[in-house]
Amino acid sequence: MRRLVVDMTERMPELKHIDMSRVAVAIVQARIESTHGVFATLTPMRFEKGARYTTRRGHKYACQMLFDEHGREMLYILSFYLPRFQNMSFSEKMITIFHELWHISPDFDGDIRRHPGRCYAHSSSQKEYDEHMAVLSNQYLIKQPPPELYTFLEHDFTKLYQNSGGIYGVKIPRPKLIPVAA
Repeated sequence: MRRLVVDMTERMPELKHIDMSRVAVAIVQARIESTHGVFATLTPMRFEKGARYTTRRGHKYACQMLFDEHGREMLYILSFYLPRFQNMSFSEKMITIFHELWHISPDFDGDIRRHPGRCYAHSSSQKEYDEHMAVLSNQYLIKQPPPELYTFLEHDFTKLYQNSGGIYGVKIPRPKLIPVAA
């Protein structure tokens, strides 16, 4: 998955602001094997405009930090919920990946991309948001990336597991808000 996402960010001008060396890619075991629910998430590791701290109900908080094996701070966690994600259609998987990557702020500061209005995460229409992600997905595939980067998405969870002898990934606990002394 990391190799695919790195290729997407390199080929797509709309994603050039993303530095995948600062994005952790993780898997989450979905509790219930269903066709509904969360398929993937993007967790920002900073607050609005990249701030390290936020105040809620009069208390100051920081987000728990995450570092890779080289000591680099991760600014985002991109998580895929298995087996649910893998059991979608190929097209839905591609749209979902672009959907989550699009949430990354153009400033790449650990915050999400904020749209105007009350529905700042998906704009006023999640349907239009996902239609735009379908366009990006199609544009990516038109660029003819190497099939070995994405063919694993053509299989459901069971078939992928059988073909590969297992599915491996990093599990990262959801970061916590940490109270900061005033």
